[in-house]
Amino acid sequence: MINLAQKDIAHTLGKFIVTSMGVGMLLGIVLIMIGVYRGMIIDAKVLLDDLNIDMWVVQENTLGPFAEASRIHEDMRNTIKVIQGVDKAEGLTFQNLQLPSKEGEVRVFAVGFDPFGKIDPINPKRLIQGRGLQRSHYEMVVTDKTGFHLGDQVPIGRDVYSVVGITHGTVSSGGDPLVYVSLKDAQELQFLYSNTRTRNDRARGIKALNSHMINAVVATVKKGYNVNRVAEDIRQWKHKSVYTATQEKTLLTKNLIKMASKQIGMFTVILVVVSTIIIALIIYTMTLEKIKEISIMKLIGLPNRMIVKMIMQETLLMGILAFVFANLFAHLIYSKFPKRVVLEMPDAWILFLVVILASILASFVGVRKVIHADPASAIGG
Repeated sequence: MINLAQKDIAHTLGKFIVTSMGVGMLLGIVLIMIGVYRGMIIDAKVLLDDLNIDMWVVQENTLGPFAEASRIHEDMRNTIKVIQGVDKAEGLTFQNLQLPSKEGEVRVFAVGFDPFGKIDPINPKRLIQGRGLQRSHYEMVVTDKTGFHLGDQVPIGRDVYSVVGITHGTVSSGGDPLVYVSLKDAQELQFLYSNTRTRNDRARGIKALNSHMINAVVATVKKGYNVNRVAEDIRQWKHKSVYTATQEKTLLTKNLIKMASKQIGMFTVILVVVSTIIIALIIYTMTLEKIKEISIMKLIGLPNRMIVKMIMQETLLMGILAFVFANLFAHLIYSKFPKRVVLEMPDAWILFLVVILASILASFVGVRKVIHADPASAIGG
């Protein structure tokens, strides 16, 4: 039996392929959008996974350093250390910085920690060059995304820092490159004012701000102790907000990127709807172009089901080709994006099912035109 769809596609092969490529680029953007969301989820967990701690102790009635401003006294880490069930505790600071480079300003997320403490946020597996911090001042470890090299001298504030190590794949929850500095340096950068500001404040009768502050205390719990029980003791007796590692991940992956995920979802839906409309319009146009031939086929007795089958086959083939082009397009450009884009097979297969359903819906426009085509219109031009 003659395959009508095959014959018709062969007749307009160029237009059919170009249209499929155009729709495929739209669907490729859909894959990229999903990949951006996946990347946001992974980025939000990088620092938490590298720290590998059990609890976050932050300022009372705040959601922690990644969601709200949190300031507590540095000596709180010593208080947390002696609480029953706590194994290790260290203070950390977090802040955004603009680092000068040859290519221009580089926005980074700086983590301050005690190089001689028992909790090191630098994952040795991510360290690709150099070493970690070994001094209390003027050393920094950067990620390779910043463009800095070992030995580079980076001016920050009133001091100059030496790059002693380079990591790979370390980013903040917002996707900014991570850099690591000592706790003392981080405190000066975040909590100390310039000399001019200090003199001005003294003239106004304002006391200098205490620089012995941190943004959070992170702690691990001894084996055999319940993390939630220890956290509740700290909340009750030390009047601080405490979040377990699981709760902190929930804050990052659900609360902080909730709005971003909704926005990405809206764009994804819009792109799929636009792709469906484009396929429907193309199939409808192709049907109109051969409406006389369809009328002749109906006049000679060809059943509607065969003509409908042709339209649906063309639509499905266009959808499948568009999906193939979408994957090619997405895999060609995803690495060019400044932030992490993660393309996963399950997402591609879900999109494939969506494309098939969208193609079936789009074919109804052409099918309706075929069913209502008048055989008599084939006579007389």
